[in-house]
Amino acid sequence: MPAAVVIAASNLMPALSARLADEGELLTFADTEPIQALQAILEKQPRLIVLERLFAATPRGAALINRIRTDPQVSGAEVRVMSHTGDYVRQVARPMMDAAASIEVVPPPGSEETVEAPPPPKTPQLDWRGTRRGTRHRMRNGLEIQLDGNPVLLVDLSTVGAQVVSATILRPNQRVRVSMPTDNFMMRFRGTIAWAKFELPKPTEPPRYRAGVEFTDADSAAITSYCNQNKA
Repeated sequence: MPAAVVIAASNLMPALSARLADEGELLTFADTEPIQALQAILEKQPRLIVLERLFAATPRGAALINRIRTDPQVSGAEVRVMSHTGDYVRQVARPMMDAAASIEVVPPPGSEETVEAPPPPKTPQLDWRGTRRGTRHRMRNGLEIQLDGNPVLLVDLSTVGAQVVSATILRPNQRVRVSMPTDNFMMRFRGTIAWAKFELPKPTEPPRYRAGVEFTDADSAAITSYCNQNKA
């Protein structure tokens, strides 16, 4: 069993590995292999998981950290973010029940600093911009619509927007064409991606993007009817 799993860009791996030489056997993965790294972490159960700082700051790095932090299978592992130069180290804390998780920063000798992560949103009744612009309704499992002709899973829906899960890349401020099939016709209108984040699901599943879509010119009455027919 490896003592540590290390994820970093290939050109930064030698320097980072050298700084971890005292930790024991290292199992290394390039920053382009987050799914393979996650699978190894779940199977090998290392005592230490290290992410290079630049990778940890990317959407894939953040998704991997979140997946590890919340998985009980690796609850005993230390999760550490390090720079390849060794001038930055932080230990990622496990989430606390009903409380915001914190991150303990271990700075260079002679200084002390503590950084707290922002609390997760606890207002599911609000839309993604935090305003009561429309009541969102959970949709039935497996319901698909299309964005720019690509199928996406519809998570929840209101007259002003929707939350979707997509295998295709979605980016904030991206303009999209929305298509919703009904019994009688295909409802079509325009929208904009209000927010998007990369997610790492289970190792056996492909990566995906979760996003909020803000509708631009949707028919509110038609959306309400669609919602009533398909909500959970």
